[in-house]
Amino acid sequence: MAKKVVATLKKEGGKQWAKVVRAVKNENGGYTFKEDMMPSDEVQSFLSSKN
Repeated sequence: MAKKVVATLKKEGGKQWAKVVRAVKNENGGYTFKEDMMPSDEVQSFLSSKN
């Protein structure tokens, strides 16, 4: 599956995407990680949200 993602990102429009990983605190006091692929211009709004 990783090969497909890498091949997709190497296409013409692939440089406009970013993989974002954010640590989110869960109810037990530990952290989980929310991971998402999104357009580069939406990264700041994703990181500033509390979800």
